[in-house]
Amino acid sequence: MTTSTTPLVGLLRSRYSVRKFLPTPLSPTDIQGVLEDAQTSPSNSNTQPWSVHVASGAARDAISAGMLQAYEENRTSADFTHGYGDGRYAERAQRHGATLYEALGVARSDVEGRSDVVRDNLRFYGAPHAAFLFMPVLGDGVRTAGDIGMYAQTFLLSLTARGFHGIPQTVLGMYADVVRDVLGVPEDLKLLFGISFGTADPEAKVNDLRMHRLPVEQSVVLHDTPA
Repeated sequence: MTTSTTPLVGLLRSRYSVRKFLPTPLSPTDIQGVLEDAQTSPSNSNTQPWSVHVASGAARDAISAGMLQAYEENRTSADFTHGYGDGRYAERAQRHGATLYEALGVARSDVEGRSDVVRDNLRFYGAPHAAFLFMPVLGDGVRTAGDIGMYAQTFLLSLTARGFHGIPQTVLGMYADVVRDVLGVPEDLKLLFGISFGTADPEAKVNDLRMHRLPVEQSVVLHDTPA
């Protein structure tokens, strides 16, 4: 029986979502390296359906400004529905929110404080770059979205391996029209979500936060498989 592990195991278990970045941009070489790593991701019948737009500098700032304005006007433009139902998944999402707000020192009754947390999302948590993951609608879109998820995971792990950090943000997909307008993305490509990325601020306490993971036994059923 083998008990050895590879560096990948440490990489998988050290990745975490960053919510406060330094403004320092990645070099073009580093960004290209991450993109080339992500391009190796598997996909259904090798369709490689991801269409990824990376925004930095003025483009990043224009998207952030547009999303913030849309937020203040209570105007969203999501390409996909959003929700967690009323069972275990909603409970997990609520637990996630409570954990995050507690770490940020924002009380449940603090309506403006909670709004500021959303605004921080729309400022990409200060990250110098944001990758927007668009997809074509093929069939019901489920398999395509799964492919995008595998691309995103490879992208995030490549950042970690290179000493950088990222956070996938569903909320960015709530303002798809803003992103399309700024970047000139055609309507037939739908925004699933975005990833803010850069270098974590080592002084930010919120970056010490690690979210709970379920025991394997609550997610996996083994059938005639050795435990």
